Amino acid sequence: MGAATVPVPPGRPLLAVLVATFFVRFGFGITLAVFYVYLTGHTQATNPSDLGTAGIVSALAPVGEFSTVLFSGVAADRWGRFPVLFGGMGAASVLLLAISTTRSVTTIGAANLLFGMASGAILAASLAVVGDQAGTGERGYEMGRFDAMNLFGWIAGYAFGVGVGALLPGRDLGGVFVAGAVVLAVGLAAASRLVRGVRHAARPASFSVREVVRNAFRGNVLVVTLPWMAIYAFIGTALIFLLPAAAGVGVAPGYLALTIAFAGGLLIITQPYFGRLADRRGRTTMMTVGAVGFGLVMLFAALLTAYPGTGTRAPLLAAIGASVLLALTYGPAALAALADLAASLSRATTMAIYSLTISLGMFVGLVASTTLVARFGDLGIDLFFSSITAVLGGLTAVRWVEARRATIPVR
Repeated sequence: MGAATVPVPPGRPLLAVLVATFFVRFGFGITLAVFYVYLTGHTQATNPSDLGTAGIVSALAPVGEFSTVLFSGVAADRWGRFPVLFGGMGAASVLLLAISTTRSVTTIGAANLLFGMASGAILAASLAVVGDQAGTGERGYEMGRFDAMNLFGWIAGYAFGVGVGALLPGRDLGGVFVAGAVVLAVGLAAASRLVRGVRHAARPASFSVREVVRNAFRGNVLVVTLPWMAIYAFIGTALIFLLPAAAGVGVAPGYLALTIAFAGGLLIITQPYFGRLADRRGRTTMMTVGAVGFGLVMLFAALLTAYPGTGTRAPLLAAIGASVLLALTYGPAALAALADLAASLSRATTMAIYSLTISLGMFVGLVASTTLVARFGDLGIDLFFSSITAVLGGLTAVRWVEARRATIPVR
């Protein structure tokens, strides 16, 4: 008799995605924390020329992502989720090593463009796996777990990068990118081991790229994904310039790192919980709460920029913290709503629309914010935040209209 086969636990693909997501975002976050300083050699964003350079080079990653992520989604639908996911992780690791060897703006920009392509492949494939494995009644919870690992990885890596970057002399910052590459390689090895022996879904007998892409660009899909463009226009700018902005208002890097790390730990609790609320209370309701939260974050952030004195700093920071908690309800609900809309055949391509919109949002946000700040100073920040808030509010209203027309699931 042949050797008995050991059954593979059904939750292993989800666990592999969570592990891969954490290591990917941790590695990305480490490098993002020092990217501005590594590129310009300055710790504060006071020079309009530095702002413009950092904004353009940083924006190349989302350009690479939104210009190719649909192809990554199609590839994941056609040839499998994990080959695309692991290929993206391997490529990203190599690209971080390449960045660590140079201070050339041109070379870093080219590597960052390719890095965005790899990032889009990772995200589209990962979200497709979660959508495949989670049933409708638990999809919000599973997307909440994914979002927790995604955001916690970003924040933990960013906090680590801020702390390490503050200790290293400028000439040694390339080591931070090496550390990011090693973290990605470790994540790739761990996730690969978890899915060893897992039975993958059979490839479709016939596959129409035109039909898949057409379904992914349906109006009821876009009304879920387009708000992410406005949100990530804000997030992308905040992540790149958080460290120099904090230095400008007198917040020490060590204190900033501890605050970010503490906030990241809360995500492990809040995101699955908010996802469960989206399963119980409805996707549209929780997305609206999240949109209001983002609007309040931008309002209080603008007030903090305008009134940075010691008397107003503490209450405004507390208000920002409370608003961030509200904003965090958006992610699990929106991702679950998108997975609800996606057929299994085209799920990776549909989820790639999410990646496309957030990367496009980061590109538009970086270009717009750096241009406005360089031209108008603090008034530029107010104009930037006001525009995003108006767009997000309008798209939220459109979603409620579409929900009442029953063109989208009103879970």
